[in-house]
Amino acid sequence: MDEFKKEDLEEALRAIASTISKCEKVQPKLKPGTSGHTLLIRRIKALNIASTLIKRELGL
Repeated sequence: MDEFKKEDLEEALRAIASTISKCEKVQPKLKPGTSGHTLLIRRIKALNIASTLIKRELGL
């Protein structure tokens, strides 16, 4: 995998956290079982995985 600067990873982590927050605010507005709701749930899960991996790389 390519090497990333610490600053790049920290910025990516902030962007991911912001996107997760926005997704979580929208989630109650979507009806469970709809394709939009399912997509949002999967997106939040993927972003949480990405966040965890970045934190691991940063040693947090």
